[in-house]
Amino acid sequence: MSRPKRNTLSAVDWEHEALAVIAEEGVTALAVEPLARRMGITKGSFYWHFSGRESLLEQALERWEAHDARNLAASMGAIEDPRERLVAFIHGVSRERFTHDVYRALCSAADHPQVEPVLERVANRRMAEIARAFSELGMDDTGAAHRARLTYSVYLGFLQLQSQHQAPVFSSEEYSAYVEHVIETLIPGS
Repeated sequence: MSRPKRNTLSAVDWEHEALAVIAEEGVTALAVEPLARRMGITKGSFYWHFSGRESLLEQALERWEAHDARNLAASMGAIEDPRERLVAFIHGVSRERFTHDVYRALCSAADHPQVEPVLERVANRRMAEIARAFSELGMDDTGAAHRARLTYSVYLGFLQLQSQHQAPVFSSEEYSAYVEHVIETLIPGS
């Protein structure tokens, strides 16, 4: 996510680059001076926009959370049929690399006081949308909530396996077959 060199950068430039660092190296790697070097600029621009590292982290997390909410709305919000909505969600999360990388890094820092509430809101938002679709497919509220947790656990489990380098290496055809298997297993009427 490297940006072109300029004399000054916007807050958005800093936030995007902060998220890139988080995705690549984790939350603990985020520091102002190395980030400025990475961006090819002095850190003076940083202080026009942020009071410190925590301020940058807070804004970057807000940006990522808003991005995630837009992705969720795009993958589920515009589709009337609940089954198609769930399929679109699974296909969407299977392709969204940057969001996965950031999310995986945030999960590794789940006990961080700025990260924990973001993870909780994102998970609750995602599971509520998934549960709503399962409810619309005819499941009672309890069954829909259980199936939403199971669906979300599959997603989180695969991310965890990837972060520990234990996920199988798939060709694109094998990965597509895996995603289709997940859909057939989790979504009624597949």
